[in-house]
Amino acid sequence: MTGQLNLVVLGKQGAGKGTQSELLCSRYGLAHISTGDILRAAIQAGSPLGLEVKSVLAAGELVSDDLVNKLVEDRFQDPDTAKGAVLDGFPRNTGQAQALERLLGEGGVRLCIYLDLANELVIQRLSSRRVCQECGTVYKDSDPSAISGTCEKCGGDVVQRSDDTPEAIATRLETFERETFPLLSFYESRDLLVKVNGDQPVAKVSDDIDGLLQGRGLV
Repeated sequence: MTGQLNLVVLGKQGAGKGTQSELLCSRYGLAHISTGDILRAAIQAGSPLGLEVKSVLAAGELVSDDLVNKLVEDRFQDPDTAKGAVLDGFPRNTGQAQALERLLGEGGVRLCIYLDLANELVIQRLSSRRVCQECGTVYKDSDPSAISGTCEKCGGDVVQRSDDTPEAIATRLETFERETFPLLSFYESRDLLVKVNGDQPVAKVSDDIDGLLQGRGLV
């Protein structure tokens, strides 16, 4: 899989990982691999792995690394990953990163892009975020769909996620610092880490990422 353009996008909650991942996928014809999307799709498909995920979540437990790794491995069998993929929300810890390295082989991950954003800005962004319960579209609390409570794309309910309160966000930031932050050292040791200032307009962040890809001769 070393001929593929596989990119890992890391960042704290609210740093813009989903937005930048979608832009990268659109620009370079890559698959968007989001663990959240994979989990939802597996459950909806009723596959054996999906049923296992459903039972784990129904019990109020966390999906294990082994199960998430297997779902990602299966996702890479889909035809749309032929050119490569942007991994959004995976890996979340060093164990998952090692599993991804085994799956893709040496040189399989071409670059890890870290969207850097201060904690106070994370809290500010997420506290004002509203999400469609049906399609996952994200809105600001000042957007018409957020005010009306109805998604302009699918008509679903637009709500504030229960984990987007300041208290819950602080807990998630602690988890990020403990589990995900060590990934920066993991990828830096492989000369794969680049950092981008996430406190910029979406277009500027996208331009910065493209510049880094071009600078490394990846596009």
